[in-house]
Amino acid sequence: MVHIWERLLTRPKLRVSLLLLAFLLSLVVSPGDTRTRSVNPSTEETVETYNKYYNYVDLTIRLQSLVEKYPHLANLSSVGESVGGRELWVMRITKDPSRDTPGRPKFKYVGNMHGDETVSRQVLVYLVEYLLAKYGEEPRITELVDTTDIYIMPSMNPDGFEKSKEGDCDGQNGGRNNALNMDLNRSFPDQYDEKVLNPDNIPEVVAVMRWIKEKKFVLSGNLHGGTVVASYPFDDSATHQRQGHYSSAEDDVLFRYLALVYSKNHHVMKTGEPNCPDSPTEKFKDGITNGAQWYDVPGGMQDYNYLYGNCLEITMELSCCKYPPSSELQQEWDLNRESLLAYIAQVHIGVRGFVKEAINGTALANVSIVVASIRHNLTTGEYGEYYRLLLPGTYNITAVAPGFTPMTVNGVQVVEGKATELNFTLAPVVTKAAGSITVTENSMPSTDDSNISTTTTTISSDSTKTRLVPSKGGNSSPAVRPPEHQPIQPQEFRHHNYADMELFLRKYSSEYPSITNLYKIGRSVEGRELYVMAISDNPTVHEHGEPEFKYVANMHGNEVVSRELMLNLIEYLCSNYGTDPEVTQLVNSTRIHIMPSMNPDGYEVAIEGDEQGYSGRNNSNNFDLNRNFPDQFVTITEPRQPETIAVINWLKSIPFILSANLHGGSLVVNYPYDDDKKGTSEYSPSPDDKVFQQISRAYSQENPLMHNGHPCVTLYPSEYFEDGITNGAHWYNVPGGMQDWNYLNTNCFEVTIELGCVKYPMARELPKHWEQNRRSLLEFIHQVHVGVKGTVSDLTDGTGIPNATIDVEGIDHNITSARTGDFWRLLSPGTYSITASADGYKSVRTYATVSKGGAEVVDFRLTRIHSDSKGQSPKGPQTTQTPSEKKFQSLIKELSLGQGLEELVRSTATDNSFRYRGYKDLSGFLRGLTLNFPKITSLQSLGQSVEFRTIWALEISNKPGQTEPSEPKIRFEAGIHGNAAVGPELLLEFAAFLCINYGKNPAISRLINETRIVIVPSINPDGREQATEKLCTSTQGLTNAHGKDLDTDFFGNASQRVVEAQPESRAMMDMILDKSYTLSVALDGGSLVATYPYDKPVQSVENEGTLKYLASVYANNHPKMHLGDTGCSNNGQMGNIPDGVMRAAERQSHMGSMKDFSMDFGHCPEITVYSGCCLFPPAEQLATLWAENKKPLLSMLVEVHKGVRGVARDKSGKPIVGAIIVLNGGVRVFTTEGGYFHALLAPGNHNIEAVADGYQQQRQEVVVSSYEAATSLIIEFDMDNNIFGLPREFVVASAAASMTALVVTACIIWCVCAAKSNRQKDGFHRLRQHRDDYDDEIRLTSMGSKKSLLAHEFQDESESEEDTLYANKI
Repeated sequence: MVHIWERLLTRPKLRVSLLLLAFLLSLVVSPGDTRTRSVNPSTEETVETYNKYYNYVDLTIRLQSLVEKYPHLANLSSVGESVGGRELWVMRITKDPSRDTPGRPKFKYVGNMHGDETVSRQVLVYLVEYLLAKYGEEPRITELVDTTDIYIMPSMNPDGFEKSKEGDCDGQNGGRNNALNMDLNRSFPDQYDEKVLNPDNIPEVVAVMRWIKEKKFVLSGNLHGGTVVASYPFDDSATHQRQGHYSSAEDDVLFRYLALVYSKNHHVMKTGEPNCPDSPTEKFKDGITNGAQWYDVPGGMQDYNYLYGNCLEITMELSCCKYPPSSELQQEWDLNRESLLAYIAQVHIGVRGFVKEAINGTALANVSIVVASIRHNLTTGEYGEYYRLLLPGTYNITAVAPGFTPMTVNGVQVVEGKATELNFTLAPVVTKAAGSITVTENSMPSTDDSNISTTTTTISSDSTKTRLVPSKGGNSSPAVRPPEHQPIQPQEFRHHNYADMELFLRKYSSEYPSITNLYKIGRSVEGRELYVMAISDNPTVHEHGEPEFKYVANMHGNEVVSRELMLNLIEYLCSNYGTDPEVTQLVNSTRIHIMPSMNPDGYEVAIEGDEQGYSGRNNSNNFDLNRNFPDQFVTITEPRQPETIAVINWLKSIPFILSANLHGGSLVVNYPYDDDKKGTSEYSPSPDDKVFQQISRAYSQENPLMHNGHPCVTLYPSEYFEDGITNGAHWYNVPGGMQDWNYLNTNCFEVTIELGCVKYPMARELPKHWEQNRRSLLEFIHQVHVGVKGTVSDLTDGTGIPNATIDVEGIDHNITSARTGDFWRLLSPGTYSITASADGYKSVRTYATVSKGGAEVVDFRLTRIHSDSKGQSPKGPQTTQTPSEKKFQSLIKELSLGQGLEELVRSTATDNSFRYRGYKDLSGFLRGLTLNFPKITSLQSLGQSVEFRTIWALEISNKPGQTEPSEPKIRFEAGIHGNAAVGPELLLEFAAFLCINYGKNPAISRLINETRIVIVPSINPDGREQATEKLCTSTQGLTNAHGKDLDTDFFGNASQRVVEAQPESRAMMDMILDKSYTLSVALDGGSLVATYPYDKPVQSVENEGTLKYLASVYANNHPKMHLGDTGCSNNGQMGNIPDGVMRAAERQSHMGSMKDFSMDFGHCPEITVYSGCCLFPPAEQLATLWAENKKPLLSMLVEVHKGVRGVARDKSGKPIVGAIIVLNGGVRVFTTEGGYFHALLAPGNHNIEAVADGYQQQRQEVVVSSYEAATSLIIEFDMDNNIFGLPREFVVASAAASMTALVVTACIIWCVCAAKSNRQKDGFHRLRQHRDDYDDEIRLTSMGSKKSLLAHEFQDESESEEDTLYANKI
């Protein structure tokens, strides 16, 4: 029936009325064109009151005023006119709505299809206003608008609305249908009903059909009224049974899910009991229903969308009363708001991607996307884009287009949340062996036709290509096979010098841009580029699940066959892609990197015809590059060469799986190890010896001369290699070889292949070498697809886990997962026990059986460990996360994994014009930011320089100037050396970049909302005024106006300071002593390296792992810095710095640095980034420097949210300020206002101790991830019950007992003393009575010795008390 409608839509009209209608339709909606009708809105904006309905004029004015207010987000157009001549307005809401942007799925809402069902009309207007007003304020809304192309038609039936009456709940006033009394929701083409309607009677339907066809919407909602339920296809059935017949679509499960999304967010709908007065007993389970099961609706719009429009649509009934009083509109909006938003978000689930043509990368429109087992296809749009909504699961998906070989990708994983990206590259069908491309048969767009047979050819375990062949009479017949294909061979064989090779590479990169990427990894000693050509269907990035392969040639400059064979291979792969099945499959499933020459300098001095010589073997420094790599058995003392350094850094940056190092001088495949502990020529097996033998034979078996084992009879008659392979050390000992370094330091298995007996043969011999090695070169690439492959992911959210360890039992060699969790582990056939483990996760073990010639898929889902050091669940209070916090954590994870940060950089390009700004311009620029962005910026003076220039600090935050202790605070600073002029310009541009993208980019907006960013662009403004542009090494301006290097003026102890601090230093010290900063990044110049504390000479650095890690985050996100080659020949700083990171003291040791002061007194880690070799480069270079540093600066904003954070409080919940948080027994941070703390830590396990006066010490163990937001802790202190190290109860009891004993003792002493006192009185009385007797005794005693008198003091207890008293008296 659809073809009838298409004819009606385009057929010339014979009657005047039809001609007039056609003319009007062509004006209103010609294909690809929409019209905007200007309406003069009220100049005074109307505030929404949610208590009135908008008639047609009001609606028009309202929508037009919103467009004028939000022109960067909204575009109003008409898709046609109603019978009564009213415009069918559509509001388009997206970022830059005036143009189509590939990559944004199209979504639509259509309301008021039945004119008297009016709630939908109003809530869609409210939705328009809500999306526009909340953009830039709510991250969720901002992200929806930025990533979705949203179309909202508030009224499809404006004529019917004008006829309807407010308060009419049952539709008694006849406004349901259009002005010609046609029910628009019974007027669309139907799969079960062949009736044809007059298009003149339904211009609204004609316009919407055309709109649907043109836009290729992905998801839609049709809003109605009369009950409260979400209805999904199909709306009718072949039998047209009135009720009770469930008519399921192919995507029935998906439709149910989509309906539930709307229902579960609607407080009335989700109950399933709308309790409508006209049908009080009607119930819908979970608030959803299949349309036909509810009641049969032929000609409905939702079925048309699904069957003919590429779009999934459901119908939402919003209210029992069709036209309720306007006083209920606020309630209806509140009920539906969350459902409307949640439903729009579902346009981003499933699978999405692009389909392009193989030869030149052209986008392919109208390609059918076929999901196995779901007999419903959709087609690609104008830019080759497609969006296939799917529920989580594993799918086999095929792209089919007439004239192209279908491409199938098996095992596509769809996870909950954002869509999986899957791109297709289709090769044209070839009918001529010469390679010309013609279309000889049509590939059917669908596989549900009984008259189509399917022939499937399995090319490899990774890819199944399906050719669909029409058969006659429904009987299957074999596919017609074209003549056997012959691949195109290289046409020209010659030796290429460096200039010739460079032009060759540029030529093929230009001619085949869709499958090639020519890039450089470094330079040779003499400055020649080390080129690499990447060949793949997506050659610029690592695709998840796609293995990385490399060939490295011409390592010895005079071994030239490898160099020419690599150029031949590049030509062969490019020329045959899209026409040769093997080449196409290899390129589509592998990223192949080819380095034609690792030693271009050596090649230039080598001599053609040299059989066994050494001229050109080494590099220009006369070092053998294949003896220059770090070795496991021998210490390599020769200096690391630039070519070696470049390759090492290259291998660290890409997760290579398999490689070959191509040489000359023999004909054999040599595998690890290349040496041994003894340094003798004997077999030195690696743990993967069996695998290495297997992949070596894969090469040699395709080269008969090599496989024979006697390759060079003339030159080396006694040399024999069984099967053409050999263990390296068994042949001869090679310390410092590249193949062993690959195996021991990366995931990459590498062998060394000797390609010919003569090192530099004559050019006429080259075709023979190509023919001998062509099949071997291809077969060896196939070996990257052997073993096990899969993904290590988080069980909770399905996110890939990087750096997870894959351990194969019995093989003492582990590999690790790549950044998105994918891994490849080469293995020979057999059954293996494989374990995946990662920091912070429980290990998972499984068994896998590897068969010959394919890769077994083994996916690991790891469970996060939430436990203490003993493996038990942590005690005490646990943190709870709000939905907003969870979303922010997801953002941090997204920006830390894969291409998340790279995509953010690409999506936030801003127009800029770079120039150097003096102090006056800098101050004006900062003030301009505060004037233009007052809500997120605050400018303050830290102090003044010697010459009274202000040292400015700009804060960027959603609450600038306010204390927010729960948020991390990061400090960016530059210009401590005035002659390093790049840093201030980078920070000014960074500040502008953040401000301009706030409210526009959801990620930037959320980072600003969750972070306190302080930027100090110029610490030394006086020095900057003295510096001169284009002086790369001049010290003019390095110091302040007093001639003091400010980076030697930061001393915290008065004893260390000889003179008073400079005013610039004092201003910065006061700022640093705030102690509220989590991280500091200082920009300097004159080198290309990131340094970490300390500048002062110290033997060891506490927490060095974390400090080095923070510096490496910056370096790794810089396109050059992480390579480690400073390349600063202009200032004598040539040399290699591993990973571009070093301890500051190793670069230039000195005392009094700002970095050290920040560490010791500000308790804040600070890294210093030297952004380039030239201190004050020409202004023309600023744009390049900004491009290089934009991503690393953003990475610091992400990194400051990692580590560990939390709050310290007592049992009553009172925050504890000033508690000490000790990290790993060393570094300390302090809790601030509110008890908050935040400490950055390197990934791994860490011990946390918390100490506070009067409280018991607390200990916890945390796991920190490189891609997760900070681990959140609640440290709850108990009162300290220990006194002098003893339990409080014991001390109190002991003290009480002691006090009791003292009191008793005191009482006893008092009693004794009292008794003695009485006796003394009695004794003196008796003395007076017997004085004479005593006098006599005294006289007698005085005649004796004193010793006898003193003896009375030591008499025993048997002596009388009177005697004792007498003795004391004497």
